[in-house]
Amino acid sequence: MRTLLNVIWLVFAGVWLALGYVVAGIVCCILIITIPFGIASFRIAAYALWPFGRTVVRDPESGVLTAIGNVIWLVFAGLWLAIGHIVTAIPLFVSIIGIPLGIANLKMIPVSLLPLGARIVDADNQYYPSR
Repeated sequence: MRTLLNVIWLVFAGVWLALGYVVAGIVCCILIITIPFGIASFRIAAYALWPFGRTVVRDPESGVLTAIGNVIWLVFAGLWLAIGHIVTAIPLFVSIIGIPLGIANLKMIPVSLLPLGARIVDADNQYYPSR
Protein backbone atom coordinates (compact mmCIF):
# COMPACT_ATOMS: atom_id res chain seq x y z
CA MET A 1 0.00 0.00 0.00
CA ARG A 2 2.87 2.36 0.81
CA THR A 3 4.34 1.89 -2.64
CA LEU A 4 1.05 2.65 -4.34
CA LEU A 5 0.55 5.79 -2.26
CA ASN A 6 4.14 6.86 -2.94
CA VAL A 7 3.68 6.46 -6.71
CA ILE A 8 0.44 8.44 -6.67
CA TRP A 9 2.12 11.03 -4.44
CA LEU A 10 5.07 11.28 -6.80
CA VAL A 11 2.82 12.07 -9.75
CA PHE A 12 0.47 14.55 -8.08
CA ALA A 13 2.61 16.34 -5.49
CA GLY A 14 6.05 14.88 -4.90
CA VAL A 15 7.89 16.14 -7.96
CA TRP A 16 6.74 19.75 -7.50
CA LEU A 17 7.47 19.86 -3.79
CA ALA A 18 10.86 18.20 -4.21
CA LEU A 19 11.69 20.70 -6.93
CA GLY A 20 10.95 23.55 -4.51
CA TYR A 21 13.27 22.02 -1.92
CA VAL A 22 16.00 21.45 -4.50
CA VAL A 23 15.80 25.09 -5.63
CA ALA A 24 16.02 26.23 -2.00
CA GLY A 25 18.98 23.88 -1.46
CA ILE A 26 20.83 25.18 -4.52
CA VAL A 27 20.35 28.78 -3.43
CA CYS A 28 21.54 27.93 0.06
CA CYS A 29 24.63 26.14 -1.27
CA ILE A 30 25.52 29.06 -3.55
CA LEU A 31 25.56 31.33 -0.50
CA ILE A 32 28.41 29.51 1.21
CA ILE A 33 27.47 30.36 4.78
CA THR A 34 24.09 28.64 4.39
CA ILE A 35 25.38 25.26 3.19
CA PRO A 36 23.89 23.44 6.26
CA PHE A 37 20.47 24.74 5.17
CA GLY A 38 21.12 23.45 1.66
CA ILE A 39 21.99 19.99 2.94
CA ALA A 40 18.82 19.94 5.05
CA SER A 41 16.81 21.08 2.05
CA PHE A 42 18.17 18.27 -0.15
CA ARG A 43 17.37 15.76 2.60
CA ILE A 44 13.78 17.01 2.78
CA ALA A 45 13.54 16.93 -1.04
CA ALA A 46 14.19 13.19 -0.93
CA TYR A 47 11.53 12.87 1.77
CA ALA A 48 9.10 14.91 -0.35
CA LEU A 49 9.57 12.49 -3.24
CA TRP A 50 8.77 9.31 -1.27
CA PRO A 51 7.14 10.16 2.10
CA PHE A 52 4.98 7.15 2.92
CA GLY A 53 6.76 4.70 5.18
CA ARG A 54 9.04 7.37 6.63
CA THR A 55 8.66 9.83 9.49
CA VAL A 56 10.48 12.77 11.05
CA VAL A 57 12.16 12.42 14.45
CA ARG A 58 13.56 15.38 16.36
CA ASP A 59 17.08 15.23 17.78
CA PRO A 60 16.85 15.70 21.56
CA GLU A 61 20.49 16.81 21.67
CA SER A 62 20.19 19.69 19.21
CA GLY A 63 21.31 22.93 20.77
CA VAL A 64 21.04 26.68 20.56
CA LEU A 65 22.76 26.94 17.17
CA THR A 66 20.14 24.63 15.70
CA ALA A 67 17.37 26.82 17.12
CA ILE A 68 18.98 29.97 15.70
CA GLY A 69 19.44 28.25 12.34
CA ASN A 70 15.81 27.17 12.31
CA VAL A 71 14.67 30.76 12.92
CA ILE A 72 16.80 31.96 10.01
CA TRP A 73 15.44 29.14 7.82
CA LEU A 74 11.88 29.93 8.86
CA VAL A 75 12.19 33.54 7.74
CA PHE A 76 13.96 32.99 4.42
CA ALA A 77 12.71 29.62 3.13
CA GLY A 78 10.56 27.68 5.58
CA LEU A 79 7.49 29.87 5.41
CA TRP A 80 7.43 29.74 1.60
CA LEU A 81 7.86 25.97 1.52
CA ALA A 82 5.11 25.52 4.12
CA ILE A 83 2.81 27.65 1.97
CA GLY A 84 3.70 25.36 -0.94
CA HIS A 85 2.61 22.37 1.13
CA ILE A 86 -0.70 24.03 1.97
CA VAL A 87 -1.35 25.05 -1.63
CA THR A 88 -0.58 21.51 -2.78
CA ALA A 89 -2.72 19.91 -0.06
CA ILE A 90 -5.90 21.83 -0.91
CA PRO A 91 -6.53 20.24 -4.35
CA LEU A 92 -5.54 16.82 -2.99
CA PHE A 93 -8.36 16.99 -0.44
CA VAL A 94 -10.90 17.48 -3.24
CA SER A 95 -10.86 13.85 -4.35
CA ILE A 96 -11.36 10.85 -2.09
CA ILE A 97 -8.13 9.16 -3.21
CA GLY A 98 -6.21 12.38 -2.55
CA ILE A 99 -7.21 12.71 1.11
CA PRO A 100 -4.33 10.56 2.45
CA LEU A 101 -1.98 12.51 0.19
CA GLY A 102 -3.28 15.81 1.55
CA ILE A 103 -2.81 14.59 5.11
CA ALA A 104 0.76 13.51 4.32
CA ASN A 105 1.36 16.92 2.78
CA LEU A 106 0.22 18.68 5.93
CA LYS A 107 2.41 16.37 8.05
CA MET A 108 5.45 17.70 6.15
CA ILE A 109 4.85 21.28 7.25
CA PRO A 110 6.70 21.03 10.61
CA VAL A 111 9.89 19.74 8.98
CA SER A 112 9.63 22.36 6.24
CA LEU A 113 9.43 25.08 8.88
CA LEU A 114 12.15 23.76 11.20
CA PRO A 115 14.44 21.31 9.34
CA LEU A 116 17.58 21.53 11.46
CA GLY A 117 17.67 19.06 14.32
CA ALA A 118 15.33 16.66 12.53
CA ARG A 119 16.04 13.25 11.04
CA ILE A 120 13.97 11.35 8.52
CA VAL A 121 13.76 7.67 9.47
CA ASP A 122 11.74 4.62 8.45
CA ALA A 123 8.32 4.59 10.08
CA ASP A 124 9.02 1.08 11.36
CA ASN A 125 12.03 2.40 13.31
CA GLN A 126 10.71 5.55 14.97
CA TYR A 127 13.36 5.60 17.66
CA TYR A 128 16.22 7.99 17.14
CA PRO A 129 18.94 6.05 15.29
CA SER A 130 22.50 6.15 16.50
CA ARG A 131 24.94 8.36 14.67
